Amino acid sequence: MLEAVSLFSGCGGSDRGLVDAGWRIVMANDNAPYAHEVYAANLPETDFRTDSIEKIDSFPSADLLVGCYPCQGYSQGGARNADRHINLLYKEFDRALKIIRPKAFVVENVPGMARSNNRHFLDDQLARFRSAGYSVAEPGCINGAHYGLAQDRRRIFIVGIRREIGLEYVFPEPTRGPGLQPIKTQRDVLAGFEEEWPVGEFYDLQFHWYYLSRNRYRGWDEPSKTVLANARHMPLHPMSPPLTKVGKDAWAFDGDPEKARRLSFKEAAALQDLAEWNFPDTARLMQKYQVIGNAVPPLLFRQVVEAIPMEVFS
Repeated sequence: MLEAVSLFSGCGGSDRGLVDAGWRIVMANDNAPYAHEVYAANLPETDFRTDSIEKIDSFPSADLLVGCYPCQGYSQGGARNADRHINLLYKEFDRALKIIRPKAFVVENVPGMARSNNRHFLDDQLARFRSAGYSVAEPGCINGAHYGLAQDRRRIFIVGIRREIGLEYVFPEPTRGPGLQPIKTQRDVLAGFEEEWPVGEFYDLQFHWYYLSRNRYRGWDEPSKTVLANARHMPLHPMSPPLTKVGKDAWAFDGDPEKARRLSFKEAAALQDLAEWNFPDTARLMQKYQVIGNAVPPLLFRQVVEAIPMEVFS
């Protein structure tokens, strides 16, 4: 069985995709205690280390290294402060890459990393990985809705193969969209949820001005807006009244706002392809939303990994 090391693993979405593809995770890492709890509840056989990555000085050997280092400084939904130390954690991934020397690696991050004001961070990553001896494909920005996710979720993937292997990576072709299978919708995923108002499972405080500064609504027969890690910004459930633009950066409900609610954490998990994931009740609702929004959807990560030629690992 092929073996992988996972860094910045969160609650285990990417690693679920690897396991589904037949991989064994020999080590995972994240410094968030609740992410560890969720991971352990679902992938208990993995050696999970909760130390800060900067404190880990040895790694097991592996065929593949994967990582989804934090994105808050690049994300549209985050602080968007490019000067934060957290934005430099790719250097720790690079350090692990040089120690492990896997045959291939995969990185996932938000598309904001490729914006002009952040592009130097992306270019530095590519330069580091290439200087470490890897042939790195031009980063691909993939929308999960085109690969079977019932959610518009655009993410950058960086994939590298050890140069001496002599193979190049090609991103998988979309499976859904015009001329292909239909885009999966919220109805496809959420119709099975019977409770319209699942008490204690959704963020029920008011829709503040920032929330209403953009359209957070998608209907039943559309994919969801992006599932975010911040509960206050979670997309509206499709049973809610639609939003209508009433001014610059201002939207209002086209109907009774009392009939509107955000997606519950379980619904958000289902839209992230984590419907069967167990989320222990040891954390507050906000933490559940956080680990779900930060997760990499397993079905998407699996497709990206399975596009690496198997000859790489022979």
